[in-house]
Amino acid sequence: MNTPCQTLALPLTPRDLQRLKLQRHPITALTVWDALSGRLVDQAGVDVALVGDSLAMVSLGHASTLPVTLEEMLHHARAAGRAIQRALMVCDLPFLSYQCGPDAAVAAAGRVLKDTPCAAVKLEGGEPEVVAVVDRLVRMGIPVVGHLGLTPQSVHRLGYRQQAADAHGQERLRRQSLELQTAGCSALVLEHVPAPLASRLSRELVLPVIGIGAGDGCDGQVLVTADLLGLTERQPPFAPARLDGAGLALQTLRGWCEAVRAAGATQADSGIPQNQPGDGLLQGNGATPSSQARPDRST
Repeated sequence: MNTPCQTLALPLTPRDLQRLKLQRHPITALTVWDALSGRLVDQAGVDVALVGDSLAMVSLGHASTLPVTLEEMLHHARAAGRAIQRALMVCDLPFLSYQCGPDAAVAAAGRVLKDTPCAAVKLEGGEPEVVAVVDRLVRMGIPVVGHLGLTPQSVHRLGYRQQAADAHGQERLRRQSLELQTAGCSALVLEHVPAPLASRLSRELVLPVIGIGAGDGCDGQVLVTADLLGLTERQPPFAPARLDGAGLALQTLRGWCEAVRAAGATQADSGIPQNQPGDGLLQGNGATPSSQARPDRST
């Protein structure tokens, strides 16, 4: 028996997210940042492959998402896209690529759709200026996913604490959600907000609501893949790892190093002659390395 996703044409499109909500099929979304993560996420059957600006920390070593540039996002989106066949690809618009107004946003989002396999962009916030940007992008034919609650690009103002914790904040978030829906968002990410609020908005809104740290009552869930696999140094409190990926990787890598060193020590103890510096520079026919074909790299 086919699942709702198996009956949809591939790759998935932004319109398919609405169909999945109508079919009550929970939407799954994970982040990707290169061909390896893209291949694993796509083969796992995820619906949405998000090229998240979290790659600033996961892949580039920054302390926040703020430093990543549009050019870097495009580079990583192209890399991930080479391995993705099925999932809908969505790319985060990085900090200051859309906050400077609709014209700048159209130019940035247009490059995402032109230069990568992504079919939609995601941006943060629900202020009137952001809603105006969403409206402009949608009218220009660019699908948009909204993002409310904990918005990492506002870390210096909001920190990483739970958002919409009181009645005033919840009403404000509800109003912003409706405004983003009216502006034409294809879906909405709610991050680190109270679960009852996220569940209520999932029922009230027509567009799909995808949660992260927002309870199980949303239309779908999204996680940073490195968090899910236990590869990050600081695990978000609302995104527990399903695997000690870092521990397993370190154990394997250390084991390999120890095996190589042990094999070298065994060879030295056996009296087998070791290659010395310069050995092999001259062959029996007098050829030098520069005149010989180089072997293909195996790693």
